[in-house]
Amino acid sequence: MNVWWRTLLTILRAKVRLRRNGPIEPTAVGRVRLRTLPTDIDLLGHMNNGRYASLFDLGRFDLLVRTGMWDLVNARGWYAVVASETITFRKSLGLWQRFTVESRLQGHDDKSVYMIHRAVVGGEIYAEMLVRARFLRRSGGIVPLDELFEALHRPDDLPAMAPWVAQWAAASALPSTKSPAPSTWD
Repeated sequence: MNVWWRTLLTILRAKVRLRRNGPIEPTAVGRVRLRTLPTDIDLLGHMNNGRYASLFDLGRFDLLVRTGMWDLVNARGWYAVVASETITFRKSLGLWQRFTVESRLQGHDDKSVYMIHRAVVGGEIYAEMLVRARFLRRSGGIVPLDELFEALHRPDDLPAMAPWVAQWAAASALPSTKSPAPSTWD
């Protein structure tokens, strides 16, 4: 339940920053300062590996609100969903430890937008997650990125996607929801 409160607080803070400072560029690095709470800790005394993705969501919400995309996509009946993600851990976060979630758009392909999220302490990366997200319509279907960029009144000025990101996307993809995907084990 505490992630709900953190999410609401993050969205409210981002909206205040948007009103005060105006929108940030889509290529900007968003930063949300957090602290590990007792509800984030596992039996080994460090942040539970599953909690990172939930807390990295806060960075995604902050970036969507502060770029102005949040209000735009909601007004059009669009929403973003995570299609795949990969996380790598370097160091553990302990109880009550302060850290910053850094989030940045990495690039896009013809269907998805890619983001990098990092847990950072004192300028040092503790964990990093690559996320592939798609924008969908509440009425059904994928929002083409050309339509998204046109709605934002912005050119496609995201950085070129690194080749390893495209390779990761291809290697981690599951079949389309319109194709069979039986669970069989070799």
